Amino acid sequence: MISTLSYFKWAFIVTVFGLLGSAAYGYFSFGPRGAVTFLFITAVLAVLEISLSFDNAVVNANKLKAMSHAWQRRFLTWGILIAVFGMRLIFPLVIVALAAKIGPIDAVHLAFAEPRAYADIMHHAHLSIAAFGGTFLLMVGLTYFFDRDKDVHWLPWLEEPMARSASIKGIEIGVALILVLIFSGLVAEERSEDFLYPALYGLITFLGVEILSGFLDASQAKAAKTAAQGGLGAFVYLEVLDASFSFDGVVGAFALTKNLLVIAIGLGIGAMYVRSLTILLVDRKTLSHFRFLEHGAFYAILVLAVIMFAQTLVHIPEAVTGMIGAGLIGLSLWSSLRWRKSERMRQAH
Repeated sequence: MISTLSYFKWAFIVTVFGLLGSAAYGYFSFGPRGAVTFLFITAVLAVLEISLSFDNAVVNANKLKAMSHAWQRRFLTWGILIAVFGMRLIFPLVIVALAAKIGPIDAVHLAFAEPRAYADIMHHAHLSIAAFGGTFLLMVGLTYFFDRDKDVHWLPWLEEPMARSASIKGIEIGVALILVLIFSGLVAEERSEDFLYPALYGLITFLGVEILSGFLDASQAKAAKTAAQGGLGAFVYLEVLDASFSFDGVVGAFALTKNLLVIAIGLGIGAMYVRSLTILLVDRKTLSHFRFLEHGAFYAILVLAVIMFAQTLVHIPEAVTGMIGAGLIGLSLWSSLRWRKSERMRQAH
């Protein structure tokens, strides 16, 4: 059996090289004080990313357990390249280029030559980013609970009615649209369209990814003449899901530093641990051992989605978001352990 530490081997390696690289970058840019500052900020960003994305790991594991071993490994290798370089480095540049209506080269120049102006543009775009990512995550969470086949309930008084209501076609879409309309009405009138349209794009993206992933996996299953194992389609779904989780972390990171490279290193280190934890949960079949762990993760997703909406109105520190998510998962873990204990006692009698 593979030891627990073995799952985090590459995460540890990336941590060492990432921290050393960040310290060296700070030293050659600003001297010894810069080295210490960059090292500290990188470490804080890594911890922040892990705390914000633990529920992401659980949800990823829920999807990955139906995938073949080959696609699980591709998610850990190809997926981490997309997550680190795509979402933590290229995505902010794309956002700035679109928001400022400048070319990609100018966006790169702005990021390194005028980091404060670059950060201001990112913060100005936060409303649209939060609307898009929040709606996508909201649909992920609602789809889990509005499921007629869901028969395991952590909070039966809430989840059983939701499962029964799933017979109403499109109810999760209706709930999401109601929340979107409520928050778009609360946003300042001159920016309501900046919230509403990205939110609708987030909804369309979720539905499009669902259709695409189903089509791709059905095609693969037919070609292999086997049951669908969640291959390319599930991979696409997980990457878009990871992107939605990372939106808030990327924008929030600018509160700590305006340096794009330091942000990419810090969040990239955190992303490595999330990926490794995901594979650990799948290999150890942790979700089957802890009955309500998935529930806690999906409740955390719903809370995160609402917080992303609320952040368009008031500032909510990322640490608060991380603590709420960790608290929900901790409660679900505690409930799972209590359930296992009660089951053992029942079987013993």
